[in-house]
Amino acid sequence: MKKHSYAALAGLILVLSVFTTVESTGWSIADGYAVNFEGTDAVGVFATMSGDVQWDEADLASSSCAFKINVSSINTGNGIKKKHAKSDKWFHAETHPYIEFNSSKFSKIADGYKATGILKMHAVEKEVTIPFNFSDNTFKAMFSVNRLDYETGTMKGMMKKVSN
Repeated sequence: MKKHSYAALAGLILVLSVFTTVESTGWSIADGYAVNFEGTDAVGVFATMSGDVQWDEADLASSSCAFKINVSSINTGNGIKKKHAKSDKWFHAETHPYIEFNSSKFSKIADGYKATGILKMHAVEKEVTIPFNFSDNTFKAMFSVNRLDYETGTMKGMMKKVSN
C-alpha cells in the first residue's frame, strides 16, 4: 500500500511541476562587455561591469536586472582625462566605486522594451527608464544621463566644456 502511495505522490508532484515551469531565462554579464559613453569633450568606455538579468518576453512582470559598472575601469583614451574622471572632482571612484542600476519594472514599447529602475551614481539615486532592444539573445540600450543630476563634475572652469 505504501509503495503505491509514494508512486502516486511522485506522479502528482511530476504533473504539478509541469505547471510551475518558468519560461524566464537568466543571464550573467560576461567579461568583455562594456559601457561606451560620449559627449562634448568626453568619449570613452567603462570596461568592467557585472550583473544579472532574468528575462521573459511573455511575462515582463517576472523579468528583472541588476548591474554594476566599475568606475575605476573608465578609459577615455587620455591619461590625464582618465585620472581626472576617477578623481573627487568627477566620479570619485575611491568613495563611489560603482555605478549601479536595479530594475523595478519592464514594459513593451513600439520599438522594443523599456526597463524602469533606480540608477545610482556618485551616491545619488534617481529613477530612470532605459529603452532597449532584445534580439539574438543580446540586449542593446542607448540612453542619456545628465551628469549634473548625479553631482558628477560642475559647470565651472574647464568642466563646462564637457556636456551634461
